[in-house]
Order: sequence, then structure tokens, then C-alpha cells
Amino acid sequence: MTAPVTASAPSPLLALPGAVAGDGVDAPVAAHYGGLFREQRELVAGRGFVDLSHRGVVTVSGPDRLSWLHLLLTQHVSELPPQQATEALILSPHGHVEHALYLVDDGTTTWAHVEPGTQGDLVAYLEKMKFFNQVEITDATADYAVVHLPAGSTASAEAAAAVRELPYGRDLFLPRAELAAATAGYGEPAGFWAYEALRIEGHRPRLGFETDHRTIPHELGWLETAVHLNKGCYRGQETVARVNNLGRPPRRLVFLHLDGSMEVLPEHGAEVRLAAEGADSRPVGFVTSSARHHELGPVALALVKRNTAVDAPLLAGTVPATQDVIVPQ
Repeated sequence: MTAPVTASAPSPLLALPGAVAGDGVDAPVAAHYGGLFREQRELVAGRGFVDLSHRGVVTVSGPDRLSWLHLLLTQHVSELPPQQATEALILSPHGHVEHALYLVDDGTTTWAHVEPGTQGDLVAYLEKMKFFNQVEITDATADYAVVHLPAGSTASAEAAAAVRELPYGRDLFLPRAELAAATAGYGEPAGFWAYEALRIEGHRPRLGFETDHRTIPHELGWLETAVHLNKGCYRGQETVARVNNLGRPPRRLVFLHLDGSMEVLPEHGAEVRLAAEGADSRPVGFVTSSARHHELGPVALALVKRNTAVDAPLLAGTVPATQDVIVPQ
């Protein structure tokens, strides 16, 4: 079970003092700048920024863009007001999650950022679905980079081509050629590990980490943020409606408090088992993401079978863990 891999060029911000590159899909940006917990605390206090320039950027322009996207996405976007951020999914015909888009429309163009390396497949799919609609689809990754400002930040966003205002901060689409100059006024950088720890704390799923080839939106809590249950038809809607009416997704996302006495974090894909049955028992799920949190200690997200008891102690790989409910049984 692996996360997506990308060959994006390294960010110029890796040249900043103390920068240590990430790995895997996040290798093109800094994992940290020498102070993981300090960087997290600064973000929580509304200071600094996070380099997300390895993420893909896709734009859709043209007079039909919102009505056309409305037919393809799980979200209601036909009347999306300018500057209002939203998120949406593209599903397979069987309702499995294929793409996750983080959107904002500026009145003339819809901007989206997506997981690193997925923008090519997304653009190819959108191009196939154009038909006679007046839309222009662009892979703008080479021209624009995403930077995250935390909630409470007073940094100016005037250099951004588009801004997504969120409860936990702002996502800025900056001209890539101006990335280093623009972020120089945003305070001290925080690495991607700090951002990931806060994402895990916020129970926000990530494509390729919390998802696999059979993930449906109900399992990850995406019904609340990325799916509109009363909009018109879109690919995979039958599965969404059926599982929503039955109320029985096969798996559910959980938040794990990991044993802080262990030196290692369970890796993505590490099997989750019932602690009472031991390390040789059949797995009930797998770890999707893990991090070290500045207050909570080591934490993780995991996808487990729906009927796993919510109070059952677990083993995440070899690490003892307890669970908090994200998606109810």
C-alpha cells in the first residue's frame, strides 16, 4: 500500500536555513527547518507559512466552467460564489474516490490544487469530458505554487492569483517564479511535517494516504465536506446514495493516540490489529498517516473495519494505540 509518487522539481525554499527535505510524495518540499514542535506551535499561533508548492494546480476557465464542473464533481458548484472555498471529489463509476480537488472560483476562473503528481490524470479526464462545453482546462502547476498561511495570520495575500479562505487558514496560489520573494514577507517557514501533524489532528483525509483503490467517501467523513447529497447526477452517485441510505460503509476512519514510549511511528500501510488478540491476529485495518504532535504526542489516522469496537485497544504495527471516533459505526 503506497502513497502516490511524483517527480516534481525541488522547491527553491529548500535553500532556506535549516531546511531538511521530505520523502516520498513530499520530497520536493521541506519536512522541517530544524524545530518540528516549534514550527507547529508557531502555526497554531497564526504565524509563519507552509510550502505546499509540490501540489498540482489545475485551472478551469470559460463561461460554462461551473455548470460543467457541477456535472462531474460530488460537490454543488453550479452557483459557487466567487472567493468561496470548497472541496470536491471525482469518483469512479462504482463510487470509489479517484481525485480530491480543493477549489475556489475568482469570478472568471476556477482554481484547484490536488495531490502531487495527480494533476496529469485529472486534466486528461477533464479533457475527455469537455464535449461541447465552453471551458478551457489548464495544468498550471509549472506557473503557480500553493502556500498555506495558518488561521490568524496577518500576512498579506496580495501577491496571490487566488486565495482559498478556510477555517484553519488560507491557501494561496502564488506565481511560481515569485515564490521565494513573496514568502519572504510571511515570517518563518514551517515544514510539511508540522502541517501534517495539524492535518491529522483536524481529521482531514488526504488522497493516496487515507484512500486506496476501494475507498468510498463515507468512510473518511467526506460526506460532510466534499459531497452534496441533494445535487444532480454525477459518476458514482448511485453508490453514494445507496451507502448513505443504508448507513453501513464497510470501513471507517479513526484517530489514534499512539503509545508515546515507543521510538518509532507506524508507517503508512502498517497493519492495525486488536491488541487483545495479539500481533499475530488478523488485521482489522491499516495506518494511513502518522505524525508527532506538539501537544498530543505521537498520533495517527487509520482506516478500520466498521464493526471494530470503538473502545477496543489496538496495535498500529507494533505500537499500542487507542482510538477516537471520526466516522461513527
